[in-house]
Amino acid sequence: MMCLASLPCIHLVTRDAAACGQVALLASSLPFGLRAWPDADSFLSALDPDATGVLLVALAGAGAGAGPELALLDRLGPLGIDLPVIVLASDATVDLCRRAFKAGAWEFLPLPAAEDSLPALLRKAVGRHVLERQRQQRSRHARSLYTRLSEREREVLGLVVAGLTNKEIARAMAVSPRTVEVHRARLAGKLETDSLAQLVRQYADLVDEDLCRPDLVCGQAWGAPLAITVRRPV
Repeated sequence: MMCLASLPCIHLVTRDAAACGQVALLASSLPFGLRAWPDADSFLSALDPDATGVLLVALAGAGAGAGPELALLDRLGPLGIDLPVIVLASDATVDLCRRAFKAGAWEFLPLPAAEDSLPALLRKAVGRHVLERQRQQRSRHARSLYTRLSEREREVLGLVVAGLTNKEIARAMAVSPRTVEVHRARLAGKLETDSLAQLVRQYADLVDEDLCRPDLVCGQAWGAPLAITVRRPV
């Protein structure tokens, strides 16, 4: 079965023809695509980095014989490939299990036991990867919206996520509470948020990043709440 662009895909890398046939049979009932690769290079050269799914690595041997497949795991991180990895081993040993997890495997499974547990593991791994990609997409979108804010709007947002009330923000910024309300309404529209909880959840980390910028200074005014001051060039 080939993988459609929008369909999560099971990628199987193995030199073991018997293991390939067994996995194909087990995966046939799942709503995912399936592609088999004879080696790491062919898999890496054809992989769509935006695709979702799971990587199955079926070891063709034990000990040194498993080296080529396990070496693939070490290559994923530097290439930015975040597919969850399930390692299958016909000759499972404690040493192989340890090496697989040390290399970044999500799960290790003796091949004889795959018939009972592999389909459920594949569903769980693919679901996890799809959710992580959705989270990353939301994060990129939130960052894109955040970069469009003015310095003044970022200042207001920083005080909002710090938990200050409108009156406290007004006092810290030397403006009227009504002005703060206007700023907050604009922030909600620009950042596409419907509640304070959503605002904090999606943008608190970006505010923290901003506070680490060299052109921003956090100061504690005497008897006043924490305020964020922008250091302007002279």
